[in-house]
Amino acid sequence: MIRQATVIGDGAMGSVCALLLVKNGARVRLWTRDPALAKTLNTAHENPIYLPGHPLPVEIEASSDPAWPFVGTELVVSAIPCQFVRQVWKNLARHLPSNVPIVSVTKGIENETLLRPTQILEQICGARRYAVLSGPSIAHEVVNGLPATVVVASADQELAKSVQQCFYTPTFRVYTNPDTVGVELAGAVKNVIALAAGIIDGLKLGDNAKAALVTRGSVEISRLGVAMGARAETFVGLAGVGDLITTCISPYGRNRSAGERIGRGESVEQIVSSMTAVIEGIATTRSVMGLARKHNVDMPITQAVYSVLFEKIPPAQALHGLMTRQLKSE
Repeated sequence: MIRQATVIGDGAMGSVCALLLVKNGARVRLWTRDPALAKTLNTAHENPIYLPGHPLPVEIEASSDPAWPFVGTELVVSAIPCQFVRQVWKNLARHLPSNVPIVSVTKGIENETLLRPTQILEQICGARRYAVLSGPSIAHEVVNGLPATVVVASADQELAKSVQQCFYTPTFRVYTNPDTVGVELAGAVKNVIALAAGIIDGLKLGDNAKAALVTRGSVEISRLGVAMGARAETFVGLAGVGDLITTCISPYGRNRSAGERIGRGESVEQIVSSMTAVIEGIATTRSVMGLARKHNVDMPITQAVYSVLFEKIPPAQALHGLMTRQLKSE
């Protein structure tokens, strides 16, 4: 069992991962680039920015020092928003012991390179064992002890089983999966579909429209994933349709909430400037369109979201374009 672990990232998911690790007997060193937040975490034992109102155990210690988190660590969790993974890890990688595995909980695709989070990490941190933890896991529900079920994916099944044991609790069930590509892609693209689901909510278009959107969105995600070498089964599992449903219906989902505000008429710029947390789906939409073009995959919902976000097409017009496409079989 892991006795000393490291979490890189001070967001809600990083805090949740630290909490789960502590429940399984580990002490956790949490790295944040914000010295003031580190002090608050160590004195108030709460993350007032990203997880307010939820006490954190004293076994979680925080610091902004780049070397301190890795001393004696047996497992590292990377919980950095995707577009910042490269920048953060370039500053930290030299302190990372060579034999320590990394578990990524990041959901997104890097804009410039179209790389998945573990691919970015491998470029910077070198050859080592990597895993991905993903699935329907709204942070506020997990810390309140509500039941959640996720998946850990790795090409190394020994590592997957070890991570499974590290995070499992009676209210947080973890399955293993060998399909890292599929799990990472599903976690990234579902945020794009969640933006579209929010737009539907903002336009008050009803449950029929959202059900169709989620269903056809799942098809798009699977289509891209299979083209990139993922297993089709992954996309009907927890990391696929499971996470997609949660993200598209939860009032806590940042991407769905942002989409709802877009549907009500707010600009993307207004929404981004008003939120502390990163809305991963906005940047990811650019990347997914790049992957769709690269692999010649038809993704009309993603294209519609892209047109709203970056081409200033009114949401109602983008929806009309989806609904009036050429008819075909399902």
